[in-house]
Amino acid sequence: MNMESKIPLRPKEIHATSRLGWLRAAVLGANDGILSTSSLIIGVASAHATQGSILLAGISSLAAGAMSMAAGEYVSVSSQADSEKADLAREKKELGSSWDAEVSELAGIYRQRGLDDILSRKVALQLMKHDALGAHARDELGISDATAARPVQAAFASASAFSSGAILPVLAALLSPASVVSWSVSAVSLIGLAVLGVVGARAGGASPWRPAMRVIFWGIVAMAVTAAIGRIFGVQT
Repeated sequence: MNMESKIPLRPKEIHATSRLGWLRAAVLGANDGILSTSSLIIGVASAHATQGSILLAGISSLAAGAMSMAAGEYVSVSSQADSEKADLAREKKELGSSWDAEVSELAGIYRQRGLDDILSRKVALQLMKHDALGAHARDELGISDATAARPVQAAFASASAFSSGAILPVLAALLSPASVVSWSVSAVSLIGLAVLGVVGARAGGASPWRPAMRVIFWGIVAMAVTAAIGRIFGVQT
């Protein structure tokens, strides 16, 4: 019997760092949606606006914020994608004109990671025979399928994250009488921010209390500032 067959397969390890990319974007997007929309609603409500005006402000903030996040993310990630394409095109040209130099370059990377001279060159040659551009993209340029820029996907994810957060204060404003909109929106939003802080910290493997207190503190500051502005410049009744 093959002795290797007796060796049990270890389950794939899942580390917190593997979630940090999408987790950070999702939490930041939802936080932004809650905070910016709730602050705007509270500012408008503090100006003694009507229920209809308050709801219009909230819905407009949700729509404008989601589109702004999507557009900004699309432009940013598109620039990254253009840079990646340019780097890959340049690398492909170098592979065609100076193969030996590229082998030495890749072997040098592996030496820096701890392989000896002979083994590093063997690994470089083997990987380049299999997929030269892929090996250099991954180990020299830091580009892989998992990290490659996807503008449309990034824009949709950013808009969705913002909207999922912004809908909370909008619903709170919709279901509350105009006289207590500021208080209900504040309460719902601060709870939402705290939950996001805890969830983000837990998923990232960190203690939840400090992130939760951070977002609550800055949420209170933002809402207090917009409430003060609304009271100062609002319609006097």
